[in-house]
Amino acid sequence: MTAYVFAPPITPAVPVEGETAVFPVRRILCVGRNYAAHRREMGGDDRDPPFFFAKPADAVVSPGGAVPYPPRTANLHHEIELVVALNAGGKDIPVEAALACVYGYAVGVDLTRRDLQNAAKDKGQPWDASKGFDASAPISAIRQWTGEAPQGRIAISVNGQVRQDAVVADMIWNVAEIISEASKLWTLAPGDLIFTGTPEGVGPLVPGDVVAGEVEGVGQLQFTVTP
Repeated sequence: MTAYVFAPPITPAVPVEGETAVFPVRRILCVGRNYAAHRREMGGDDRDPPFFFAKPADAVVSPGGAVPYPPRTANLHHEIELVVALNAGGKDIPVEAALACVYGYAVGVDLTRRDLQNAAKDKGQPWDASKGFDASAPISAIRQWTGEAPQGRIAISVNGQVRQDAVVADMIWNVAEIISEASKLWTLAPGDLIFTGTPEGVGPLVPGDVVAGEVEGVGQLQFTVTP
């Protein structure tokens, strides 16, 4: 039996609809600029191969968890996303085999310290501090799913005002393509979560804001930004 110098950290986990067992999170990969209108909103307009960034597994905030306003930012943004939860993986996965790796889907919000991200871009520095901070990945319960990926409405409101409203079918790279492309960069495995990108309309949050997101057929997510 392996001895540790201190107790290993608890494995982050996400609830699963209708199950007492939870989904253990291995890591979080995120796709950038995967909706055409958002790509234009952020300064691009093409169908380059999807690019990825990561959040630590313990950035997840399960339903009902606190979402504190993070330090060192004055411009926290919401980005509503369809999240893919994997129960299988591998490397160099063909597109036609990719959906067989999917356990289910959830609604997620990629919280972003936009001012830190913009400063990093200007200096050619990594985005880690702008994307991978504590509690930066609120997520709903996972809904188990087989077959074709969700294609319906994806939306988010803040204090009852709709901010982002689109359809998942508008993604530049679909779920199967995203999984396949990610598997060319990493060996995917059960427990991986993939945030698949956000539509246009990203915007700021402040303490006290009540955020409600949904993906049609997948679920809903609500949280309050605390001081």
